Amino acid sequence: MQTSQQNPDLKSIQDKVVTKRFDEALADLADITRDNPDNPETLYLTAVCRRYRGECAAALEVLAKLKALVPEHGRAHQEEGHNYRDMDRADDALQAYSRACRFNPALEASWRGQLDILRRKGYERQAIQVQSQLERLQKMPRPLVAVTDLIAQGKLLKAEELCRQFLIKIPHHVEGMRLLADIGMRLGVLDDAEFLLESARKFAPDNVQIRIDYIQALRKRQKFEQALEQAEDLLKTSPQNPQFQSLYAIESMQTGDYETAITMFDDVLKRIPGDAVTLTSKGHAYKTLGQYESAVDAYHAALASHAQHGDAYYSLANLKIYSFSDDEIDNMHVQESNPNLSHIDRIYLCFALGKAYEDKKDFKSSFKYYERGNRLKKAQRRYNAERMSDDLKAQRDVCTAEFFENRSRTGHDAPDPIFIVGLPRAGSTLLEQILSSHSQVDGTLELPNILSLSQRLRRRGRETDASGYPEILRELSEEELATFGEQFISDTRIHRHGAPFFIDKMPNNFRHIGLIHLILPNAKIIDARRHPMACCFSGFKQLFAEGQEFTYDLTDVGRYYSDYVELMDHWDEVLPGKVLRVQYEDVVDDLEPQVRRLLDYCGLPFEQACVDYHTTERAVRTPSSEQVRQPIFKSGLEQWRNFEPYLDPLKAALGPILNRYPIEQATKRKQM
Repeated sequence: MQTSQQNPDLKSIQDKVVTKRFDEALADLADITRDNPDNPETLYLTAVCRRYRGECAAALEVLAKLKALVPEHGRAHQEEGHNYRDMDRADDALQAYSRACRFNPALEASWRGQLDILRRKGYERQAIQVQSQLERLQKMPRPLVAVTDLIAQGKLLKAEELCRQFLIKIPHHVEGMRLLADIGMRLGVLDDAEFLLESARKFAPDNVQIRIDYIQALRKRQKFEQALEQAEDLLKTSPQNPQFQSLYAIESMQTGDYETAITMFDDVLKRIPGDAVTLTSKGHAYKTLGQYESAVDAYHAALASHAQHGDAYYSLANLKIYSFSDDEIDNMHVQESNPNLSHIDRIYLCFALGKAYEDKKDFKSSFKYYERGNRLKKAQRRYNAERMSDDLKAQRDVCTAEFFENRSRTGHDAPDPIFIVGLPRAGSTLLEQILSSHSQVDGTLELPNILSLSQRLRRRGRETDASGYPEILRELSEEELATFGEQFISDTRIHRHGAPFFIDKMPNNFRHIGLIHLILPNAKIIDARRHPMACCFSGFKQLFAEGQEFTYDLTDVGRYYSDYVELMDHWDEVLPGKVLRVQYEDVVDDLEPQVRRLLDYCGLPFEQACVDYHTTERAVRTPSSEQVRQPIFKSGLEQWRNFEPYLDPLKAALGPILNRYPIEQATKRKQM
């Protein structure tokens, strides 16, 4: 049973459950629930009490509410399994226990529950696999079991503290190192995670999970060549292993070798015919290459093999120019109504249905599914809008005009980078495609290097007597700032193809323009700006893979946009002329003058290829990949108005920002 160290009332209730005073516990829980009906811990304890009283149906109702609030609550799924077990619904219990272990592999009772059912049913092969996992868990030191449990609950700082304490006592315990690296990757401290996994791999070269995690860490750090080398080495140990083949294919895609990736995916499909995950990955490769029809065929094949594979439906929707048939919409409804559908597949289907109904101009139904998909996605995350506002305010407090005047000769003097910042769905991919069509500019990716550096500085402040980030910027020496700039140029060289300039289009870098200016004072920075309603709603209906958690709620995304504008105003004031603002609507209305404006700012001669950007052949790895392969179109400018009756929370969050668009730069406003 889950424990709580924060709430003394819950601790008292837990004691009553342990001593089997279920009626008293339920009465106390009812008192708490009246004031806070959506508290996950009270719901969980209520379900436990109901089951012990033999009220399994009532317990399942409570668990359904809990899972809606916290979809990946491992103990909720475990408790569901216990109820189905007590109701003699073995198949449902087996599925619930399996989900519980997927969300929280530290739940020994769920492994035992699976094992018991599998043996009673005579499924020996599956039973052997579960037995192996159970034995692995039982052999794991108890502190690391607790760390695994805390990671599953999202209590990463507690997990980190406990794991570090364990490693102080047993420094080279490879599973402890792996778990600490896992925590690091979840917190964005990628360099530490890479170092831990590289060390663990040396201590245990035959540990497959560590080798896989190491490859994934290298990929997250966008060290794609190294990740590919490691994947190739792993594949050599077992050339016919489909998991290793898939991993090698994915790393081949990251290095731009899509033909090898597709060939390898085909090899996997020979061994696992119709594997939906592999077919979907193959579709992604075709999409990135611009082979639209082949991508569609791969996604269709995935659905033909596995009708519940929501990722394939969403991938079709994410092509942007694909329209679903009535039969496909009916099939999506059938799958979405399945109570046993996985949480992520339900999210995928909701976003796909939102796109399907938008294409049919049924905007009420479309918004219903976009909203539902976002609500389900938000339930998995812990985004805090107040904390984000405070973080951005801290940038304004630290990075003043006087602060920069006192550091006018810092950093590395390379002029190579062109940063495109802003909000997602503001036209950054279009600007990248325009600029990367120039003979002197390499297009790359949304590079994580600046965000990773900010996390390192934040972490350094926590672990030493230094200030936190961004306050720590005041304490960095000229030598450190220059080194950080040199390291950025060195680490990003792998993405370049020989042109003197390159683009980093990570939109969230707008939060760190002060840091960028300190380490790379000659870098160019372009702010991609789009009408707040159009930009925010476009983000709301786009399911991002990671990093844009503010988009799952209309109020959150509106507040984020307002905070972004306020911070960009600040950069304009303290670094006048540093940032070029490019408004998406201006580019759409009159392309060539805006292209010339961009090139002039970057110090580049005019090239017609930048106006004819849609003919440029290059891999594009963003949701806009199909759109930027077409000439400029204006149909998307006012799409948000179709949903205006449902967007009052967004308007309220944006507030006075709505009256400022198009937004002049702060320096221009002062001259007016």
